[in-house]
Amino acid sequence: MINKKRNIILFSVLGIALLFMFFLDISLGSVTIPFKEVYTSLMGGQASKSTWEYIIINYRLPKAITAMLVGVGLSISGLLMQTLFRNPLAGPDVLGLSSGAILAVAIVILGAGLLPSFLNTILVSPYAIVLASTLGSVSVLMLVLLVAQRLRNTMAILIVGLMFGSFTSAIVGVLTYFSSAEQLQKFTFWSLGSLGNLSWTSIAVLSVCVGFGLLLSASSIKPLNALLLGENYAKSMGLNYKKARLIIIFATSILAGSVTAFAGPIAFIGLAVPHIAKLTFQTSNHSVLYWSTFFYGGIIMLFCDIASQLPGLETTLPINAITSIIGAPVVVYLLMRKKT
Repeated sequence: MINKKRNIILFSVLGIALLFMFFLDISLGSVTIPFKEVYTSLMGGQASKSTWEYIIINYRLPKAITAMLVGVGLSISGLLMQTLFRNPLAGPDVLGLSSGAILAVAIVILGAGLLPSFLNTILVSPYAIVLASTLGSVSVLMLVLLVAQRLRNTMAILIVGLMFGSFTSAIVGVLTYFSSAEQLQKFTFWSLGSLGNLSWTSIAVLSVCVGFGLLLSASSIKPLNALLLGENYAKSMGLNYKKARLIIIFATSILAGSVTAFAGPIAFIGLAVPHIAKLTFQTSNHSVLYWSTFFYGGIIMLFCDIASQLPGLETTLPINAITSIIGAPVVVYLLMRKKT
């Protein structure tokens, strides 16, 4: 009973914190906009300055929504992978989905000169990188699902994902060696991640993908609890292990693949946020962990976005660097505090 009341209080605090960080993310930046103006604009009113209205609706609101979708999607996929593989170091990239997306984008950006000339006009279109990243993630997804059907050992799937990651890194290295400085710069910028370049159409597509992935993962809460004590225990409880594993892998693929396609590879979030949720709520019950990871993912990603904007300055830092700089020390501190 005490734990239930404690969880309700914690979830209430997390909900308020998420709402606060969402408004703060829209309010802060190179131009500081008062909370009241942000609230008025989001509620359908008109901000007192037309420039503020334009900044809120056309730039900061899409970026804040993208940050929430990215944070939630990567965090939940990380929770799924850590439970499935029973490995605290597992993240959404262990299946090789991010590697597949990176390879496809590298081919588009770095290998454009090696492809037929008639494809160049297609490759320079705004959606070329998103399409390439999506196809790369989907291709790896198909490979992983095929392997999952043939291999009984879950750890073998993990090894296959890691080996594919090494393979793609080697191919990207070869493409990098033969690329021009301009191509390398463009690829580097993409690999650092970005939350602020999505149109409303892209956000709608990302929302549908993340929403579908979240529904699949929510339907796997009971199987995830059964998997905590191992595969044999889960089977003894009547769980269709093969089916549950495929659903978990597919949900992770949808979440991580869609986020990588639209925002680029984002580090730390998928690995660390589930640990923060576990350390805060002191439970392994996925009915609690799912929602705590959900809230923490959105809050932390919004905080990282605020930090990357350097409020008051015109400079914006790469979001991928910020997530690692802020996140890694926090996780180390929490783990050391747990041991003491």
